[in-house]
Amino acid sequence: MEALHNATNTRIQLTEVEIIKRILAGEKELYEILVRRHNQKLFRVIRGYLKDEAEIADIMQNSYLKAFTKLYQFKLEATFSTWLIRIGINEALARLKEKGKVYHINDFNEPFHKNSILELPDYKQLNPLQKMIHYEAKQLLENAIDQLETKYKVVYIMREIEGLSLQEIATVLDLTLANVKVRLHRSKNMLKDKLFELSSDTEIFEFGNNKCDRITEFVMKTISL
Repeated sequence: MEALHNATNTRIQLTEVEIIKRILAGEKELYEILVRRHNQKLFRVIRGYLKDEAEIADIMQNSYLKAFTKLYQFKLEATFSTWLIRIGINEALARLKEKGKVYHINDFNEPFHKNSILELPDYKQLNPLQKMIHYEAKQLLENAIDQLETKYKVVYIMREIEGLSLQEIATVLDLTLANVKVRLHRSKNMLKDKLFELSSDTEIFEFGNNKCDRITEFVMKTISL
């Protein structure tokens, strides 16, 4: 039992470069570590473009499978998360194009699209009062974020919720650093001060354990075929 626990910890502590090298060498079961490490971040970024959870899950799965099949193209000096996010964004944009809603990442003239209320994923175990307060605070902030234009919403989620650096965002979205700063500044100005104070809650657009397991299991079963 202890040996199994130590083996699990060793796998979790592997760096992404080590994991990718070993996957490319044939240990494709290690891809599960990358999937679980990036599920939350990928979900939140794609959530910036689409609201339907079934569509988001489908795009996440496609993104992971595409990343796996093209893993040999990944440059190890780069960051896997930014590479994966870029794939996810391209998948999301392709889906929007199919639906007749095209968002150009580096275009400042996208139309305003007002989103409806977000159905939140899984919650932590809280007592009823805490759960109600927690839910209402998160929903208030998420609704405010949802009112942002896509170009501002995606930058805000990446920076303020996921903590990506400005340079990483610029790379992923193919923008100049100056444009990223402008979009971030405008996104903050669009949110009310009180709502902005709540944005430190890292559970915004949370991708809970059950959904994480479903995505991971689907991806691992598919690449094992």
